[in-house]
Amino acid sequence: MIIRAYRKQDVDLQQLVHEDMKNNFDKYPNNWGLKRTDKNIDHRRVPNLMTFFKRAGAEKSITQNAADYNPGDVVAWNLGNGLTHIGIVVDKKSNDRKRNLIVHNIGNGQVIEDCLFDYKIIGHYRYE
Repeated sequence: MIIRAYRKQDVDLQQLVHEDMKNNFDKYPNNWGLKRTDKNIDHRRVPNLMTFFKRAGAEKSITQNAADYNPGDVVAWNLGNGLTHIGIVVDKKSNDRKRNLIVHNIGNGQVIEDCLFDYKIIGHYRYE
C-alpha cells in the first residue's frame, strides 16, 4: 500500500529500500535473523521503512497536533505486543474537519480512516 502510493509519484520505494538495505544491511533492524536482504519482503516491514525514511532525512517530529501531519506524510504506530503498523496521511478530512484521514491496510484491505491518534505514534516522515 505504501509502495503503491509512492509509485504513483514515480518513486519506486521497493527498489530504493532494497538498494539501501543491500548497501547498508548492518544499519537496518535484525528482527528476523536474516543474513542478507530479501527484496520480496524488506519494503513491507515497518521497522525497515522507518529506518529507510530516517536514513533519507525524512524524519519529522512526533506531536499530538493534527496540523503537523500533512497529506503524503507517512506515520508509523506501535499497536502493542510488538506489532507495528504504517499509513499515509491523505488530503481528506475527518468528520469534524480537525484531522486528515489515513490510508492504511491492517489486514482487511486498504481503507481510509480517522485513526491518526488511535495508537502510539512511533514515526513521522515526510519523504520528498
